[in-house]
Amino acid sequence: MHYTSDTTTAFSSVTHICRDVNYGWLIRYAHANGASMFFICLFIHVGRGIYYGSYMLNETWNIGIILLLTTMATAFVGYVLPWGQMSFWGATVITNLLSAIPYIGTTLVEWIWGGFSVDKATLTRFFAFHFILPFIITALVLVHLLFLHETGSNNPSGLNSDSDKIPF
Repeated sequence: MHYTSDTTTAFSSVTHICRDVNYGWLIRYAHANGASMFFICLFIHVGRGIYYGSYMLNETWNIGIILLLTTMATAFVGYVLPWGQMSFWGATVITNLLSAIPYIGTTLVEWIWGGFSVDKATLTRFFAFHFILPFIITALVLVHLLFLHETGSNNPSGLNSDSDKIPF
């Protein structure tokens, strides 16, 4: 048995993977805890950028924010997958946020969510998004580095590199 995107069997399929697949529990927990550690590193990186004024480099900073939001979306759809269902509060809040977008809100909910309820179509889409978004994140990282390189930045710590020189 592998992961099933059905609301009644999703959790038991993940439980099966953890119990019956060799080191399945290790794969699951390394995936979840590695993602948590990745977010800690992202938040430290953003904090460092705020401290050193990196937000002044608009293109680089905006690509970084898009990266952060894409990573959060990846984490969200990955978190929903093993449960096979969501709290009505979470589903309602996110559905309402998306549907409030003028002109395209309802279409967006039906395309991303699969409708206004969490069912097999939603979990299938979320599984696809959880798989494809890391590749999009990788491409965005390259764009982020490209814009960083455009500014001539070769000093990632942001410290003054000529502090030991004697002025003449």
